[in-house]
Order: sequence, then C-alpha cells, then structure tokens
Amino acid sequence: MKASPHPSLDLLTTAVLLLDGRLLIQYANPAAENLFGLNRSALPQTPLDQVLTGSEIFQLTLHSALASDAGYNEHELTLTGPNQTVWQVSCTITPVDFDGAALLLEFRQMDQQLRVAREERIREQQEFNRELIRHLAHEIRNPLGGIRGAAQLLERELSRPELLEYTEVIIKETGRLQALMDRLLTPHRLPRPAPLNVHEVLERVKSVVLAEAQQGLTIKRDYDTSLPPFIGDKEQLIQAVLNIVRNAAQALDGKGEITIRTRIARQVTLAKVRYRHAVQVDVIDNGPGVPAELQSKIFYPLVTAREGGSGLGLSLAQHYIQQHRGTIEFTSQPGRTCFTLLLPIIATNQDEK
Repeated sequence: MKASPHPSLDLLTTAVLLLDGRLLIQYANPAAENLFGLNRSALPQTPLDQVLTGSEIFQLTLHSALASDAGYNEHELTLTGPNQTVWQVSCTITPVDFDGAALLLEFRQMDQQLRVAREERIREQQEFNRELIRHLAHEIRNPLGGIRGAAQLLERELSRPELLEYTEVIIKETGRLQALMDRLLTPHRLPRPAPLNVHEVLERVKSVVLAEAQQGLTIKRDYDTSLPPFIGDKEQLIQAVLNIVRNAAQALDGKGEITIRTRIARQVTLAKVRYRHAVQVDVIDNGPGVPAELQSKIFYPLVTAREGGSGLGLSLAQHYIQQHRGTIEFTSQPGRTCFTLLLPIIATNQDEK
C-alpha cells in the first residue's frame, strides 16, 4: 500500500483538505473522507467546488487567503456535496507552502462540536449532582437509623394495639428511606471489564422486564447479529439498559410496544475521543413521550414524572454508561421515544494489525 504523503494529518480527527493555488484538491485526510463521503484516491487535482460547494463569501475568502497570505476562520459555514448532502461546519483556512499545497482547510462539524460541548456540560453537572446527593445521603442515613431504632424500642413498650400501627409506619418508612439512601450511595463501583456480547445483555433485560410486566407489553428485537464483542462490565450494563427499558415499560403502563435495536456506529466522537466503531443500542417505545418540562433534566437524580418513582433509574444508567466512555441521548414526542446508547469498541493492538 502506498505510504501517505502526510502521515501526521492522517491522524487528525478533524477533516483536512490541502489545496493548491488554483483551489485544486491535493490531499484529503481520512477524517475528511468520512465526513464528506469522498473517495480520497480520486480527489487529487479535483477542483474544490466540484465536490464541496460553499457560499460566494467562502469562495472569496479562499481567494483572499491566497492573495494576502493570511488565515481566516469561518465559524458557521454551509457546504453542499454533489448529491445535495448539506453539512454545517466551521472552517479554519491556513496558508501553507509545502508539496505544492497553498491552503490547508480544517473542518469541524458543528453538530459534533455542540454534542461534545453538551457531553462535557452533562458530565460536569452529573458529577456535581452525584457528589451533592452522596453527601446528602450520608447526612440523612445516620438520623434515619436513630429514628428507626427509637421506634422499635417504643414499639416494645406500647400495650395498646392501635398505637402499634403508628410505630409500624415509622419503621416501614424509615426502612424505605434507608434503602433509598443505600441506592444513592452504591453506584460508585468501578467497572469490572471483560469481553461480552451486547445481545446477551439485552436478552437478560428483555426476560426481566417481560417477567415484571403485564400481558399487554410486547418487546421486539431488531438485532445486528454481526456486532463484534466489546469490553465492558456485564452487570453494570445490564442494570443500565434494564433501567431504560423498565422506564419505557412504566411509561407504557405495561401496555404497548418496545423495540430494542442494535447497530454498528462508525467514526463517532465520545467525550472528545474519536473511535472507529461503537455499539449503538436504541430503545424505542410508542408511549406518550417524555413531558416537555422534564426533557432537559430527565437524567438528573430524583427527577421523575411517575408517582412513587425515585427518579434514580436514568441517572444511574447514565452514570454506568459514562463509566464505559459512552453516551445516552434521547428524542421524544407523543407516540415515539427513543433512547440511544453508544458504547465505544476499544481497539486492541491485535485488532489494528
């Protein structure tokens, strides 16, 4: 295989094109090939506007960069491909002088930038929430133990049966609150990674949810059976997916349809790291949808639309997925809610050979 003329540019996760003084493409890195759907081997000496058409201002900026030997930044740029595919990107234009190239164009997809920034904000918010809840749980759990112990002692001293009902309520409710505090304090175990098949995880989840649900619930499977194994903590992933599917079943009130779909995702950026492949799991239900007022905070601890719910299931699921370097996102409208999990497939030295 012919060696790349620019191996350092090949490694960049941002899309790079090198142009000569006539705006003919001299080189495209793999990220540009993936972003724009180009064939790198057929690009040399191709006019830029034959494969990527921008605004008139963009064309004038390119000519100005050549004439003045000065760099430019285009922060919001719309490019159109030959098949009318449209990309929203930012572009850095840098004059260069090597191997016949005159301009280096570096593109960043706007939705990818927004997604990375959103992931970072979510990560910081979740970390703050977890620490706050953990400290709060510690403070609450100790007095609860004292209240429960005092109620048990009082119960032994009471002779009137009607008064025992009150102590039973105190003991039962403090027990419930203690269990809630324990759940708040337990999701901090680090993953225990091992090779696993995502469909084993999903089949376990399917069995559990159907065992809990009423007769009116249907779970359909749409699996890509060619998905490779990946490294993960099986029990944590079972709990994460179970919380999401169980949440969908509860939204359906036990009567409706849930579809669990798996696919391979290519060239994804998760937590600012580019991965060649990731496992994508979609959990789709035909329920009423997530209320609009909860959509921006659905992953926050103690946020729930269900009476009697703890609001911990989705927060815990997000925590486990983030520990696997993955993400959870969702879209929701009446009749269709889809939670999408992306779990990176970490390449080993053996995989890369």
